[in-house]
This record gives sequence, structure tokens and C-alpha cells, in this order.
Amino acid sequence: MKNLFVLCAILVVSLSSFAQDNYPVGPDQNLTPGALCNRPTEHRYPEQINYCERNVDTQTKKGRFAAYDQQLGFHTRQMNRQDFKIDHYIPLCMGGSNDIKNLWPQYKEVYEITDPLEGLLCEKMAQGKLLQKDAIQIIMRAKNNLSEVPAIFARVQDL
Repeated sequence: MKNLFVLCAILVVSLSSFAQDNYPVGPDQNLTPGALCNRPTEHRYPEQINYCERNVDTQTKKGRFAAYDQQLGFHTRQMNRQDFKIDHYIPLCMGGSNDIKNLWPQYKEVYEITDPLEGLLCEKMAQGKLLQKDAIQIIMRAKNNLSEVPAIFARVQDL
């Protein structure tokens, strides 16, 4: 686990200068404030949170790349598309929505940092050790403060 923290720290430092001009290192609060699932296909965890199946079409994905480039000055569409995914700011496993208010283009070096935390948070929710509202607060903080992810991960792991 210590190696994961060191790797995260190195990635955060290497991202900071390159990302400023090319891609976002976190979701923009105006374009992607987050949204919860309001048309669930099922309910999950002891808390019975709404769960929406993944359903983001190609046009919506292209639109999120365009919005971040045109409105925020990034250059995601000039980069290799395989290096990105459309991320759910509030993950589906935490009750997030497929709405555009919950989607943003996430670069691979960013999701390599945040995805392990997402999985751990949802695991803790499934075990009844973490409430949805707390998990959402934690993942939002992490996605907006990548340098804090190793410490956040360690705290969540101890729950």
C-alpha cells in the first residue's frame, strides 16, 4: 500500500504542470456540479440508495469533451481519446447519475489515482460502514484535491 501512495504522489506532481493547458485534473464545479440518480434501476447497500445503470451515449461523451475544451480552454479533443474516460463525478456505485451535470473527461493519470478510492468507498458502503452522503463528500474532495488521495485512502481503509 505504501507503494501506491508514493506512486500517487509522483503522478500528482507530474500532472500539475502538463495538465494546466491540456486537460482538467478535476471536474469543473460549473460544468460538472454532480447529480444523483433519480430514475433507479435498483436499490443497493444496506442504505438502499438509488442505482442507475451506466448509460452515456457517444454524443453526450463528445459533448462533455467539447464543453471542457471550448468553455475552459483545455485541449482534450487534440489528445489521444484512449487516454480518457468520461467519469461520473459522483460514481454510479454511490448513487450518481448519467446526467451531463455528473460527467467530465477524466485523463488516465487522474483516474489511476481516484478509481481505487472509488472502489474502496463503495465497498465500505456495501458493508454498511459508510453512508452515501459521507462517501460522496469524500470522493468529491478527492477528485478536487488529488494530492490528498493517499491520506484519504488510508483513512477510509481503516473504517
